[in-house]
Amino acid sequence: LKKHIEAALGNLTFIACVMVAGGIILLFIDKVFTTPTIDSEEKISNKTAFIIGCGQVLSIIFPGLSRSAATIITGMSQKLTRSAAAEFSFFLAVPTMLAASAKSFWDTYKENPEVIAKDNIILLLIGSMVAFIVALIAIKFFISFLKKYGFRIWGVYRIIIGLTMLLLIWKGVVA
Repeated sequence: LKKHIEAALGNLTFIACVMVAGGIILLFIDKVFTTPTIDSEEKISNKTAFIIGCGQVLSIIFPGLSRSAATIITGMSQKLTRSAAAEFSFFLAVPTMLAASAKSFWDTYKENPEVIAKDNIILLLIGSMVAFIVALIAIKFFISFLKKYGFRIWGVYRIIIGLTMLLLIWKGVVA
């Protein structure tokens, strides 16, 4: 799907519209899914996990819809609480990000085999450890913020960014 994704990523108007639409959904998501029954990952069935994984595909089909938003919205539609949906979304990201990183690394290696030189591997490992630690801190903050305030702020953020992108495209600042 790489060629399809790259082609879709080139359409900024479509991406901006998807961002606005996703923002509108996030404004109302807490009011739509009001009866969650699954509050931890241990209670998620294989069927529910599969459905949430399929929701992740929406972020490929609709550039501008974040992978985490797609999986969280799908999770909440499957009766997960906000925090359980967000936590599962982050767990679901691990194999996805690992596969994307491995593919990117392999493509880079094929073009430039020197990338696996000893100095480069050490830098890559240090960078990976720092990124992992920062990601854990960011996820912890995000989950606690989400429990307290919900998705409304991200909905407003996405709408502002999407409308700003549309304005810049309309004015010819961005082509």
